[in-house]
Amino acid sequence: MKRLALLGGLIAAVCGVLIFANHQLNRAQGITSGNTFSLYNWGDYIDPELITKFEEETGYVVSYETFDSNEAMYTKIKQGGTNYDMAVPSEYMIERMIDENMLEELDHTQIKGLDNIDQQFLDLPFDPDNQYSIPYFWGTLGIIYNDKFVKEGEIQHWEDLWKPAFADSVMLIDGAREIMGLSLNSMGHSLNSKNDAELAAAAEKLDHLTPNVKAIVADEIKMYMIQEESSVAVTFSGEAAEMLYENEHLHYVIPNEGTNLWFDNIVIPNTAKNKEAAYAFINFMLEPENAAQNAEYIGYSTPNEEAVKLMPEEITEDEQFYPSDETMKHMEVYENLGQEYIGIYNDYFLEFKMHRK
Repeated sequence: MKRLALLGGLIAAVCGVLIFANHQLNRAQGITSGNTFSLYNWGDYIDPELITKFEEETGYVVSYETFDSNEAMYTKIKQGGTNYDMAVPSEYMIERMIDENMLEELDHTQIKGLDNIDQQFLDLPFDPDNQYSIPYFWGTLGIIYNDKFVKEGEIQHWEDLWKPAFADSVMLIDGAREIMGLSLNSMGHSLNSKNDAELAAAAEKLDHLTPNVKAIVADEIKMYMIQEESSVAVTFSGEAAEMLYENEHLHYVIPNEGTNLWFDNIVIPNTAKNKEAAYAFINFMLEPENAAQNAEYIGYSTPNEEAVKLMPEEITEDEQFYPSDETMKHMEVYENLGQEYIGIYNDYFLEFKMHRK
């Protein structure tokens, strides 16, 4: 879990801004593109100290840009204009980018440390033999609640979100796959369903959730839950880890009827200009010490089994964030549904958001 108090988080944020400003200054002062490594990543998804360490060890200057959804990342890379050397998409988007020839096939002879990765996170269906991607983080989608307002055991399943007792109390993550998926799971269906009747029923059920929804947001969920402005939220495991550290009354639940098991992997877009730097960064992040530091800072689960050995047992033995094999049997990885069904999921989710206003 992220080892930062709120003040520490503020300091880290300020440091991050200063690092970014320094990168921009260096670029303005004429550092060549061959010396610049352009990383496109989720917001707050790497320890800023690791960026500094990588620069000091390699001599590269990191240009760090962020995205807030797989779709936004995909669109920007697809349109071109900015040639990122590396990105960190999720599994279903990696599969799509492979299908559309957007990614560089990796030269495994240039990669050191891949054997540090737990075998269960390698050679997955979205990227057989890890030809195009290297595991970065993994996690789950679940429910977080505050025991000052919710009794222990009162929330164990997705269905519990619909309880009248939670009127105007539930915060939802702003994601079509996530929210449509939990509705599908609550009805016993796959979160990758392409059954039109099942999708229509899941969307209709979401309409009945509207009275309980306090807001549909993204990163703001952390602040709202830590400050106890809401009692229940749907969020990702890593976000939950930080919240639990900041507020002892918060708890994270993985519904045992099923949920999303997701993977974010490192890829090299085929428009990358500095592939040498990209491989250097892959090797840097595969080092157990660096992977452990990153996992403790971010709060998400690391696939690097050598890094896990370096981390505190209070983290790695916590089944909320490193669940048992039995729990993981009930989880599903998002599949690339294709443009037609991605559009259907997005349309239903948009209708749901509009309906609650």
